[in-house]
Amino acid sequence: VKLVESGGGLVQYGDSLTLSCTASGFTLDLYVMGWFRQAQGKEREGVSCVRGSDGSTYYSDSVKGRFTISSDNAKNTVYLHMNSLKSEDTAVYYCAAMIELPVTNLMRPANYDYWGRGIQVTVSS
Repeated sequence: VKLVESGGGLVQYGDSLTLSCTASGFTLDLYVMGWFRQAQGKEREGVSCVRGSDGSTYYSDSVKGRFTISSDNAKNTVYLHMNSLKSEDTAVYYCAAMIELPVTNLMRPANYDYWGRGIQVTVSS
């Protein structure tokens, strides 16, 4: 199993950016795919996730209405479309995968089985 993030970088306040996570070694329809982030000096937090079985999506309150998660099963890729970026969105963003089981907290990093290496997103004001 391998997860590779791409699309990060330096953007201006209010800009948009799309992160991609390409998975190999498994198919997305059996997993929950999540995006997490970790700002310097802070704990890793859940940003958004999508269930492979039915496409249900979930967002943290801090990004709801600004970020959109989507998946392309044919490409085995999950995207995080980020709009209206703020300086507080600056962090290393991680893609993660969890075998889809009855789990109540899909935003809990400890519930995820596989992780990408992370990619930096920096929003300058």
